[in-house]
Amino acid sequence: MANVSVYNMEGNEVGTMELNDAVFGVKVNEHLVHQAVVRHLANKRQGTQKAKTRAEVRGGGRKPWRQKGTGHARQGSIRAPQWTGGGVVFAPVPRDYSKKMNKKEKRAALKSALTSRVEADKLIVLESLKLDQIKTKEMVRVLDNLKVKKALVVMPEVDQNVMLSTRNIPNVDTIDARMLNVYDVMRYSTVIMTKDAVASIEEVYA
Repeated sequence: MANVSVYNMEGNEVGTMELNDAVFGVKVNEHLVHQAVVRHLANKRQGTQKAKTRAEVRGGGRKPWRQKGTGHARQGSIRAPQWTGGGVVFAPVPRDYSKKMNKKEKRAALKSALTSRVEADKLIVLESLKLDQIKTKEMVRVLDNLKVKKALVVMPEVDQNVMLSTRNIPNVDTIDARMLNVYDVMRYSTVIMTKDAVASIEEVYA
């Protein structure tokens, strides 16, 4: 099992913790990680875009001028794509962009993402993370103590004080351990977890 240092909010090392190899020590499958990220981004797309084709644009039923003898190029409708106000060629229509992924593949992808952070020494475990009040300055101080600028903070459960204190800090986000996903793990250069969050993830995925 991999051993990682455990820090307090002052940035001081207060002990070590063994990580479960079934979650944080698997063989990294880059293909599954990429597939999970693509799926996550695709599923966020609304797919509600719409433009009208020449068949749907109002008007244009009459031929604008006769076929020959005017000196103009022949035209059949003022709503043809080359006209201003005309229809769009191959216009986009509402569609579903979502992709499916097997449950075992999703679990394996998340384990691979977490393992990659451990191998890169980009996983920081905190003894605890508690804020007495909603204070962005206090959260910035904690991050400075840990020497971190861009991070995903993983909490065992929703903590309003931590979440709201983090909300206005650029390149820092907070997530509940139950909502952890591959995209967020790979998006941030450092993952910060409390000991309880680690235990919660191991309980679900080990």
